[in-house]
Amino acid sequence: MRTVAVLGGGIGGLAASYYLCKSPQVTKVILLEASSRFGGWLWSTRRSDGAVFEHGPRGIRPAGAVGSNTLNMVDDLGLGEEILPVSFSHIASRNRYLYVNGQLHKMPSGISGIVRTVPPFSRPLLLSIAAEILVNKTKNDDESVHSFVSRRLGKELADIAVDSLCRGVFAGDCRKLSVRSCFPVLYNAEQHRGSIVLGMLLGSGEAQVITRGPLAKRSKKESWAQWSLKRGMQSFPEAIAEYLQQSGRVQLHKEAVVKQIDPSASGWQVHLEDGVISADHIISALPAKALSSVLPRSCQPLTQQLQDISSVTVAVVNLEYDGSILPVMGFGHLVPSSEDRGLLGVVYDSVPFPQHNRPDGQTTRLTVMMGGAWFQEEFGVPEAATAEHLLSRATEAVRCHLGVTAAPRWSRVILHRLSLFFPFPFLKNGFWTATLPRGVRWISQVGFHHGGISSYF
Repeated sequence: MRTVAVLGGGIGGLAASYYLCKSPQVTKVILLEASSRFGGWLWSTRRSDGAVFEHGPRGIRPAGAVGSNTLNMVDDLGLGEEILPVSFSHIASRNRYLYVNGQLHKMPSGISGIVRTVPPFSRPLLLSIAAEILVNKTKNDDESVHSFVSRRLGKELADIAVDSLCRGVFAGDCRKLSVRSCFPVLYNAEQHRGSIVLGMLLGSGEAQVITRGPLAKRSKKESWAQWSLKRGMQSFPEAIAEYLQQSGRVQLHKEAVVKQIDPSASGWQVHLEDGVISADHIISALPAKALSSVLPRSCQPLTQQLQDISSVTVAVVNLEYDGSILPVMGFGHLVPSSEDRGLLGVVYDSVPFPQHNRPDGQTTRLTVMMGGAWFQEEFGVPEAATAEHLLSRATEAVRCHLGVTAAPRWSRVILHRLSLFFPFPFLKNGFWTATLPRGVRWISQVGFHHGGISSYF
């Protein structure tokens, strides 16, 4: 029977603790979180008037084995009645926009969007798709997302659509992100079938099989594209933390900063500011640089490898306007780096989740994301960025892109400093593959959406 220490109380550490406490081989789980709250980037503001604003991920995708597994967990946590589903037929799923050349352009969808030329693209997407089948498979183990899409589908799609997508999902530069890590479905399709198109049609390897519970079955029947919770995404980590607390097998500690981990005769010692915890095994859900700073000296060159993994700073600005102010209806719009390097995109929160609006009076909630891989270039060092400047830049973007001249009635600026992982150098299969000391495991999957969580788009 074992004691396991889990470092980091974000969604990764919470999920690890959830499964550990169900294992008959584990006697005790000790979850250590440095901040004053659990949940990491799953963070919601719930105003007293009923309005909800998300400062990180705003929805979860039910697709695939990971999506089904997440819904099974939601069932187990008793959150089924809190679900807010958004179907594929919903206008927020059908309409997504790009802001290119000073205009909003609806992303092509359906047969008509593929067979005809749709701005901002200069030719029908069908031509790129048809030519992709004839492109030879690469012999390289990995390449950037931009290189992969340029080679297979053309530079225009890479420069506009994929550049924007990577900014919206990862807040990262597609010229530096690994296709193998960030889009394993596309990478495997080429590796197994020699083509993205053939891989999508014929399958590209064995798919993980998860038995669907009631919610997962419902999501498939009702064709959910994504879902949230009535009290916001923060309800999810809160429910996991409550489950762990009631299990009697997990000790949860907030404001518990890990200073050092060292091997001992029987396992590991975790040094905190006010004491030492002994454990047989350690699971780290810490950011790369945070883990590198607590590993023992014997872990070189791993420490240096972890320090070499870059991360980016993202400014998230939540805005609330009186009335219905949107010129178009949809999920939101993304901005390619060629258009505005500092602005990543704008989410029209009130469209997919009107339930999060305050119930009295019509309002429109928006979220503006800025910075990412371009933060310092556009805004300087994070420590010098002011909320006033970030708010001004966000409201100016809403004015220019959406024609909204009114001032927001409410706003909040959140700066996620060095928060989202930027897999450079390249990672494999979405995970860092360096060897950790015996008894230590590191959970750091790249990007929210591979965990079933949709960060922005």
